[in-house]
Amino acid sequence: MILFRYLARELITTMGAVTLVLMLIMMSGRLINQLASAAAGEVSLEVVFFTLLLRMPSFLEMILPMALFISILLAYGRMYSENEMTVLTATGFSERRLLGYTLIPGMVVMLVVGTFSLYLSPLGAQKMEALYQKQSEMTEFELLVPGRFQSTEKGSRVTYTESLSSDKTVMNNVFIADGNTLMLAENGSQYISPETGSRFLELHGGKRFDVTPGSLEFQVLEFERYGVKIAEETEDRRKTKKDAIPTVELIGSDNAKYQAQLQWRISLIIMVPILVLIAFPLSKVNPRQGRFARMFPAIILFMVYISVLIAMRGMVEKQKLSADFGIWSLHIIYFLIALSLLYGPEVLRRHRARRL
Repeated sequence: MILFRYLARELITTMGAVTLVLMLIMMSGRLINQLASAAAGEVSLEVVFFTLLLRMPSFLEMILPMALFISILLAYGRMYSENEMTVLTATGFSERRLLGYTLIPGMVVMLVVGTFSLYLSPLGAQKMEALYQKQSEMTEFELLVPGRFQSTEKGSRVTYTESLSSDKTVMNNVFIADGNTLMLAENGSQYISPETGSRFLELHGGKRFDVTPGSLEFQVLEFERYGVKIAEETEDRRKTKKDAIPTVELIGSDNAKYQAQLQWRISLIIMVPILVLIAFPLSKVNPRQGRFARMFPAIILFMVYISVLIAMRGMVEKQKLSADFGIWSLHIIYFLIALSLLYGPEVLRRHRARRL
């Protein structure tokens, strides 16, 4: 137990440091994007940090497997380079036992990742969706001052309203100049498409004038109801809506996107023990080589794993890859790679011994 506590402490300490560094990198990048959106008026500043808090489970479900993978390489690489593993082997401590001790914290991380992936991340995405829904109700005309011409849409559109309702949801006596198009309407309100999530300014009882530059001719169109698109649903919003689906609703669904999402969430869990089996033999280095000797090829192996996994998820969503075979095949391939790294050198050694 003393030896297990020592090994576990080495792994947990290293993993905590790696997780902190990776978390700061991911959150700082996200914070910059959120602050840029807040500066552009797309989101309110009050929700920026709340958004980061809700995204933490989705960050951690990706970071923890990588952090465990790197921590095994660093911690055990140091022990091999400083001959601690040599001493353990000399005292009768087998590699199989060391692997068993390593798998224990790996199982704990797998449970934590499973909790994030199957429950907390969808829950956080649901809260994010509610937040986005609230933000989507804040349209550009809510920022208008009655009786004043104001430029919106990066200066391409000029809007004027004589007055606003008390809840700022209805504009009265509206004038809009958008390029070569002029519109007059008695009132306007917001409409959100349930299919696409796009926002429209719905004008009622008005006229549209299409002017041709350099000509005295123009076209007049009278309308009872007319929609002007304010904003498209963002890619981030679409991704959040997909991630917000509870895991229970994904199970048994025939929808390709739902199947891909379910397989992705399960894949993050399956990935943990496979990465442990890969990192364990790659951490074995010669003291002369140094602890970072196999770090680069190990990181490349991990990046290929996660990159191909993301690509295959997209292929399953677009039905370019069978949901019954797609993503699972990659895990099988990497499991075979792990077995070859674990037992391949011993098989080759025995084969050479027999030939001699």
